[in-house]
Amino acid sequence: MALYAVILAGGLGTRLWPHSLRRHPKQFIELMSRLTLLQETQARLAPLIPPSRTLVLTRQAFAHIVAKQLPMLSPDNILIDPEGWGSAPAIGLAAAHLRRLDPNATMAVLAADHLIANPDIFRRALVAAERMAAKRWLVTIGIVPTSPETGYGYIKRGESLFADDEFDAFRVAQFIEKPDLTMAQDFLSSGQYSWNSGMSVWQAQDILDEIAVHMPALAATLAEIEQSFGTPAMVDRLRHVQPRVPSETIEYGVLAHSSRVAVIPVAIGWSDVGNWAAVYDLLPHDAKDNAVVGRHLSPDTVRSLVFTNPKKLVATLGLDDMLVVDTEDVLLICPRSRAQDVKQLIALLEAHDSLDDL
Repeated sequence: MALYAVILAGGLGTRLWPHSLRRHPKQFIELMSRLTLLQETQARLAPLIPPSRTLVLTRQAFAHIVAKQLPMLSPDNILIDPEGWGSAPAIGLAAAHLRRLDPNATMAVLAADHLIANPDIFRRALVAAERMAAKRWLVTIGIVPTSPETGYGYIKRGESLFADDEFDAFRVAQFIEKPDLTMAQDFLSSGQYSWNSGMSVWQAQDILDEIAVHMPALAATLAEIEQSFGTPAMVDRLRHVQPRVPSETIEYGVLAHSSRVAVIPVAIGWSDVGNWAAVYDLLPHDAKDNAVVGRHLSPDTVRSLVFTNPKKLVATLGLDDMLVVDTEDVLLICPRSRAQDVKQLIALLEAHDSLDDL
């Protein structure tokens, strides 16, 4: 029973605008190294899962970027995910594709745009999850919380299923959407909750069986799409069925209703790099507590992120707790505390039909 990777790479990543653009989003950009986030995702998997068993699910507009950034992948391993699909139909599509390739396939579902500081522990956690999947569990990888984050979903754990020298596994008691601060603080202090990383491991057949039970309309649509796998009609078939596909997450469409869902909490230095404030936290800081990428000159700027075009020197005076993100076309300046509000700028651009700037 082989383990395959399914990397979800169809997101638009607008929370890191203007460095992340709709035509070239977050998963395809360099943030912390000379590798893009997609390339980092594949590289951390490579010691465990070879390119021949790595699939990338992305939008048709991004397929050429995936092929360029991951030339070791066969073109057949780049799957098209129609725009607007939620994670349930996207994962169902990948599972149906995998079942066709290997009826006994186990799939690790992973995001293309996350960072993991401890890849060795991460890979061992995937192996532990694979062992559970062999026993017909649908396994989620939970993140041991380090702060009362309100931007993440949470997983409440139930009864213990197993424990070994490194990992514990628990039945999932509940999936909880993003909480308010008071609730997040309660979750953190209780020790019974994990952040929902969106990473999961299960047998392809098992998740398709659960989709059939809990989302029968989706199962019927997937069966219709499956008839065109491997043919030139595939993309047209996807476009045809898309209006009938519910845009639902796998957690709330399937996992929240299943009795065989488990969570393995791990501490792997995980981040979904959800906004520029997160980038500031992840980068190394200088003596003035600034995080700088590119060329920056200042006698007194402190506690700020300066992320610049390497061809340009950015000079600042007296900034404190600020974000400065400079690209060839756009300059963003705002307080670090307003990092989540970049979405307001996206809304303004959309209202003025300035989508070329996204």
